[in-house]
Amino acid sequence: MTLDFELARQNMVSNQVRTWEVLDARVLDVLTALRREDFVPAAYRDVAFADLELPLGHGEMMMKPVVEGRMLQALELTADDSVLEIGTGSGFISACLSRLAGHVTSLDIHADFTARAGSALRAAQCDNVELVTAEAVREFAPAQRYDAIVATGAVATLPQRWLGWLKPGGRLFVVQGRAPAMQATLLRVDAGTSEILFETDLAYLQHAAPIARFVL
Repeated sequence: MTLDFELARQNMVSNQVRTWEVLDARVLDVLTALRREDFVPAAYRDVAFADLELPLGHGEMMMKPVVEGRMLQALELTADDSVLEIGTGSGFISACLSRLAGHVTSLDIHADFTARAGSALRAAQCDNVELVTAEAVREFAPAQRYDAIVATGAVATLPQRWLGWLKPGGRLFVVQGRAPAMQATLLRVDAGTSEILFETDLAYLQHAAPIARFVL
Protein backbone atom coordinates (compact mmCIF):
# COMPACT_ATOMS: atom_id res chain seq x y z
CA MET A 1 0.00 0.00 0.00
CA THR A 2 1.32 3.44 -0.95
CA LEU A 3 1.76 5.84 1.95
CA ASP A 4 -0.39 8.98 1.80
CA PHE A 5 2.35 11.50 2.59
CA GLU A 6 -0.03 14.46 2.85
CA LEU A 7 -2.19 12.69 5.42
CA ALA A 8 0.85 11.38 7.29
CA ARG A 9 2.28 14.90 7.51
CA GLN A 10 -0.98 16.33 8.82
CA ASN A 11 -1.20 13.54 11.40
CA MET A 12 2.37 14.24 12.50
CA VAL A 13 1.53 17.88 13.14
CA SER A 14 -1.83 17.22 14.81
CA ASN A 15 -1.01 14.12 16.85
CA GLN A 16 2.66 14.61 17.71
CA VAL A 17 3.79 18.21 17.41
CA ARG A 18 0.69 20.01 18.70
CA THR A 19 0.40 17.65 21.66
CA TRP A 20 3.95 18.58 22.64
CA GLU A 21 2.81 22.14 23.39
CA VAL A 22 3.66 23.55 19.96
CA LEU A 23 0.80 25.99 19.35
CA ASP A 24 2.46 28.71 17.26
CA ALA A 25 0.36 28.87 14.09
CA ARG A 26 3.29 29.92 11.87
CA VAL A 27 5.38 26.97 13.03
CA LEU A 28 2.51 24.52 12.56
CA ASP A 29 1.80 25.89 9.10
CA VAL A 30 5.44 25.47 8.06
CA LEU A 31 5.61 21.89 9.34
CA THR A 32 2.37 21.10 7.51
CA ALA A 33 3.44 22.68 4.23
CA LEU A 34 7.05 21.50 3.92
CA ARG A 35 7.58 18.02 2.51
CA ARG A 36 9.68 16.45 5.27
CA GLU A 37 9.80 13.22 3.27
CA ASP A 38 11.91 14.99 0.62
CA PHE A 39 14.65 15.76 3.15
CA VAL A 40 15.07 12.42 4.90
CA PRO A 41 17.40 9.76 3.43
CA ALA A 42 15.59 7.71 0.78
CA ALA A 43 15.71 4.54 2.89
CA TYR A 44 13.65 6.24 5.61
CA ARG A 45 11.15 8.09 3.44
CA ASP A 46 8.22 5.96 4.59
CA VAL A 47 8.96 6.75 8.27
CA ALA A 48 9.62 10.45 7.71
CA PHE A 49 6.73 11.36 10.05
CA ALA A 50 7.35 8.84 12.82
CA ASP A 51 8.25 9.93 16.35
CA LEU A 52 11.84 8.83 15.75
CA GLU A 53 15.31 10.18 15.18
CA LEU A 54 16.48 9.17 11.69
CA PRO A 55 20.09 8.32 10.74
CA LEU A 56 21.74 10.71 8.29
CA GLY A 57 25.24 9.20 8.07
CA HIS A 58 28.51 10.14 9.81
CA GLY A 59 26.87 9.13 13.09
CA GLU A 60 24.49 12.11 12.83
CA MET A 61 20.75 11.97 13.41
CA MET A 62 17.71 13.94 12.26
CA MET A 63 15.73 15.20 15.25
CA LYS A 64 12.26 13.96 16.14
CA PRO A 65 9.46 16.13 14.74
CA VAL A 66 8.35 17.13 18.25
CA VAL A 67 11.82 18.47 19.09
CA GLU A 68 11.94 20.35 15.80
CA GLY A 69 8.59 21.96 16.55
CA ARG A 70 9.50 23.03 20.09
CA MET A 71 12.80 24.45 18.88
CA LEU A 72 11.23 26.49 16.08
CA GLN A 73 8.55 27.82 18.41
CA ALA A 74 11.06 28.84 21.11
CA LEU A 75 13.07 31.02 18.70
CA GLU A 76 10.08 33.33 18.06
CA LEU A 77 11.37 34.23 14.60
CA THR A 78 10.12 37.14 12.53
CA ALA A 79 10.31 37.73 8.79
CA ASP A 80 13.17 40.22 9.32
CA ASP A 81 15.41 37.95 11.37
CA SER A 82 18.77 36.59 10.30
CA VAL A 83 19.49 33.10 11.62
CA LEU A 84 22.60 30.97 11.97
CA GLU A 85 21.98 27.23 12.00
CA ILE A 86 24.81 25.08 13.35
CA GLY A 87 24.42 21.63 11.83
CA THR A 88 22.62 21.58 8.47
CA GLY A 89 22.08 17.83 8.50
CA SER A 90 19.26 16.94 6.12
CA GLY A 91 18.40 20.59 5.45
CA PHE A 92 14.86 20.23 6.80
CA ILE A 93 15.34 22.65 9.68
CA SER A 94 17.09 25.02 7.27
CA ALA A 95 13.92 24.93 5.15
CA CYS A 96 11.69 25.59 8.15
CA LEU A 97 13.89 28.49 9.24
CA SER A 98 13.80 29.91 5.71
CA ARG A 99 9.99 30.14 5.86
CA LEU A 100 10.00 31.78 9.30
CA ALA A 101 12.94 34.22 8.98
CA GLY A 102 14.44 36.63 6.49
CA HIS A 103 17.79 34.93 5.87
CA VAL A 104 19.45 31.72 7.05
CA THR A 105 23.13 30.81 7.12
CA SER A 106 23.56 27.09 7.75
CA LEU A 107 26.83 25.36 8.60
CA ASP A 108 27.79 21.72 8.44
CA ILE A 109 31.18 20.06 8.81
CA HIS A 110 30.23 17.37 6.27
CA ALA A 111 30.43 18.51 2.63
CA ASP A 112 28.10 15.74 1.45
CA PHE A 113 25.41 16.96 3.87
CA THR A 114 25.79 20.48 2.52
CA ALA A 115 25.49 19.23 -1.07
CA ARG A 116 22.41 17.06 -0.43
CA ALA A 117 20.70 19.74 1.62
CA GLY A 118 21.36 22.26 -1.15
CA SER A 119 19.53 20.10 -3.68
CA ALA A 120 16.55 19.59 -1.36
CA LEU A 121 16.37 23.28 -0.49
CA ARG A 122 16.43 24.32 -4.14
CA ALA A 123 13.63 21.86 -4.90
CA ALA A 124 11.60 23.37 -2.04
CA GLN A 125 12.33 26.89 -3.38
CA CYS A 126 14.06 27.98 -0.18
CA ASP A 127 16.10 30.71 -1.82
CA ASN A 128 17.12 32.62 1.32
CA VAL A 129 19.44 29.94 2.72
CA GLU A 130 23.23 30.17 2.42
CA LEU A 131 24.99 26.85 3.00
CA VAL A 132 28.56 26.78 4.32
CA THR A 133 30.79 23.77 4.92
CA ALA A 134 32.60 24.65 8.14
CA GLU A 135 33.33 23.52 11.69
CA ALA A 136 31.44 25.70 14.18
CA VAL A 137 32.80 24.86 17.63
CA ARG A 138 36.44 25.86 17.06
CA GLU A 139 36.94 27.37 13.63
CA PHE A 140 34.04 29.26 12.04
CA ALA A 141 34.23 33.04 12.30
CA PRO A 142 31.11 34.81 10.97
CA ALA A 143 31.30 38.08 9.09
CA GLN A 144 28.12 39.30 10.77
CA ARG A 145 25.99 38.86 13.86
CA TYR A 146 22.61 37.16 13.94
CA ASP A 147 19.20 37.63 15.52
CA ALA A 148 19.04 33.94 16.39
CA ILE A 149 21.34 30.92 16.50
CA VAL A 150 20.13 27.34 16.61
CA ALA A 151 22.33 24.29 17.14
CA THR A 152 20.83 21.04 15.86
CA GLY A 153 23.36 18.87 17.69
CA ALA A 154 24.23 18.80 21.37
CA VAL A 155 27.16 20.34 23.24
CA ALA A 156 28.53 19.22 26.56
CA THR A 157 29.37 22.83 27.40
CA LEU A 158 28.19 25.92 25.55
CA PRO A 159 30.98 27.46 23.41
CA GLN A 160 31.08 31.02 24.76
CA ARG A 161 32.27 32.33 21.41
CA TRP A 162 28.77 31.67 20.02
CA LEU A 163 27.28 34.35 22.28
CA GLY A 164 29.43 36.95 20.55
CA TRP A 165 27.75 36.08 17.25
CA LEU A 166 24.38 37.39 18.42
CA LYS A 167 22.94 40.85 17.86
CA PRO A 168 21.44 42.80 20.77
CA GLY A 169 18.19 41.08 21.63
CA GLY A 170 19.44 37.84 20.10
CA ARG A 171 18.54 34.37 21.31
CA LEU A 172 20.20 30.99 21.07
CA PHE A 173 18.66 27.53 21.18
CA VAL A 174 21.01 24.74 22.23
CA VAL A 175 20.80 21.26 23.74
CA GLN A 176 23.52 20.89 26.34
CA GLY A 177 24.74 18.50 29.00
CA ARG A 178 25.54 14.81 29.20
CA ALA A 179 23.56 11.97 27.69
CA PRO A 180 20.99 10.64 28.28
CA ALA A 181 19.44 13.62 30.11
CA MET A 182 20.34 16.79 28.22
CA GLN A 183 18.56 20.13 28.55
CA ALA A 184 17.10 22.03 25.62
CA THR A 185 17.80 25.64 26.57
CA LEU A 186 16.92 29.06 25.19
CA LEU A 187 19.40 31.83 26.02
CA ARG A 188 18.58 35.52 25.60
CA VAL A 189 21.77 37.54 25.25
CA ASP A 190 20.52 40.94 26.47
CA ALA A 191 18.66 39.67 29.49
CA GLY A 192 21.44 37.25 30.36
CA THR A 193 18.82 34.61 31.04
CA SER A 194 18.54 30.96 30.13
CA GLU A 195 15.29 29.00 30.11
CA ILE A 196 15.26 25.22 30.25
CA LEU A 197 12.52 24.13 27.86
CA PHE A 198 12.57 20.34 28.08
CA GLU A 199 14.87 17.34 28.40
CA THR A 200 16.02 15.36 25.38
CA ASP A 201 19.03 13.48 24.04
CA LEU A 202 20.86 14.41 20.82
CA ALA A 203 24.09 13.35 19.17
CA TYR A 204 26.93 15.76 19.94
CA LEU A 205 28.26 18.19 17.39
CA GLN A 206 31.81 17.53 16.24
CA HIS A 207 34.29 18.69 18.94
CA ALA A 208 31.46 19.33 21.41
CA ALA A 209 31.30 15.98 23.25
CA PRO A 210 32.35 15.79 26.91
CA ILE A 211 35.97 15.01 27.65
CA ALA A 212 36.34 11.32 28.42
CA ARG A 213 36.88 10.52 32.08
CA PHE A 214 39.22 7.67 32.94
CA VAL A 215 38.52 5.70 36.09
CA LEU A 216 41.20 3.44 37.54
